[in-house]
Amino acid sequence: MRNEPIHRIPKKGLTVWRLYGVISTIIVIILAVVTIFLTHKFQWPVFIYYIVIGMTIINPIFSIWFIPKIRWQHWRYDVREHEIEIQNGLFVVKRTIVPMVRVQHVDTAQGPILKKYDLANISISTAATTHTIPMLVSNEADNLRSRISELARVAEDDV
Repeated sequence: MRNEPIHRIPKKGLTVWRLYGVISTIIVIILAVVTIFLTHKFQWPVFIYYIVIGMTIINPIFSIWFIPKIRWQHWRYDVREHEIEIQNGLFVVKRTIVPMVRVQHVDTAQGPILKKYDLANISISTAATTHTIPMLVSNEADNLRSRISELARVAEDDV
């Protein structure tokens, strides 16, 4: 088996994934409060309280701490002359190779949270699928987008 790709997601990407975890935790807490209110008002079974409290305690541990860290450790990518290799996953690590001749276009995207942290996502589109390399520093993402575009053009000319 090949060595794993060498480029990693910047440490700021881990921070953003943790921030996404905080946002999801806030949503879970709001839903928990609503559920507890409804359980009390309609006199639903008591075990619902325990389930809601358990989920409210477990969700932040996983969505803020464990999942972003594991995700960050496994996310790697490499752009070579003839292919792009992407490795990702939480518990099942998936490695994908995208041949340069299949690349149709490359986009960068940046939402408000990514913009605050000067990060961007790159989307690599082929005829059948779209692959994303997330959380790259904006300048690096622009340079990588240009490089992939040039390599795809060269690969297309060679065919």
